[in-house]
Amino acid sequence: MSLFSPTIQAFWNTQFLVGERLSQDEDFTVVVNPNLGEDRRLMILSRADGRVHIALRPEVAEQLELARLPGLNEPLLRQELSEHHVQLHGADLVFHFSEADQHSLQLEQPAPGVRLLTAADAAAFAEFQASASEQDLDDAYVELDHWAVLGAFEGERLVCAASMYPWDDDADDDEQSKIADVGVLTLPPYRGQGHARRVIRAIARHAQEQGYEMQYRCQTDNTASAALARAAGLSLFGSWEVVAADDAE
Repeated sequence: MSLFSPTIQAFWNTQFLVGERLSQDEDFTVVVNPNLGEDRRLMILSRADGRVHIALRPEVAEQLELARLPGLNEPLLRQELSEHHVQLHGADLVFHFSEADQHSLQLEQPAPGVRLLTAADAAAFAEFQASASEQDLDDAYVELDHWAVLGAFEGERLVCAASMYPWDDDADDDEQSKIADVGVLTLPPYRGQGHARRVIRAIARHAQEQGYEMQYRCQTDNTASAALARAAGLSLFGSWEVVAADDAE
């Protein structure tokens, strides 16, 4: 039985289990899906439960000559990627709240000093951005005009902010997934004090109230971000790799 909600399961199944299946092993699936977007024409999901799902467009399957490969498995497919010079982005770790932890979120009281941000907070948010490095701003991708923005204050100063935007899964508007990505940033002098944990849990609860479930992603080598995800109560769903944008077809 999965730790995660039907919404999360359905989201990832739509990404990786829709199309012509080239493998019969439930723990290792390869699916050819012509409806994948160009920037996701090849994706690999290595789940925390040990399952590996691969989805690719027909032209990529032809490029890799998968039809000629007997006993297709993950090492063999990755070997074919290397031999055909198909490059992948560095993997993202993907975290979600389990069903049990989602229920716990619903029962929590709002944390002191944490609240939704609006256009009225523009000056405080501008000061917050000015106090952060360009690298931190790029990595976190926290914006005041995102779908939902929450912040933690010390006095009148905004010291931590998280923003969220609904996931774009290339589906029709009526079929958009109810998953929202989150970014979070704490100013350096205020790190290690629990601000980011409280803001992450608060914005996840807000997403639930709007009918969405939060998704938290970070690069595999970002140990601090992964530690924050776990400290906030998120569970690892798996690692997700996507073909590099500048990969030559």
